[in-house]
Amino acid sequence: MAASGTRFRRRQRVRAVKDLRGVPAGTEGRVLMESGITWFRYFVQFDNGVELGSIDADALEPARR
Repeated sequence: MAASGTRFRRRQRVRAVKDLRGVPAGTEGRVLMESGITWFRYFVQFDNGVELGSIDADALEPARR
């Protein structure tokens, strides 16, 4: 699992490390946008077609490609 200090950048490939709404753990996707000053949240388009916003960095890890 990603450390809480991990930051992702726009267009980076990521993987869900836990089940999210409509997205099973292990599903990969691409960061569309990041938001925050001290607590970063991400808007991600997952490969299964689901787009989610306000995802905490602890729910994501870099995809291994």
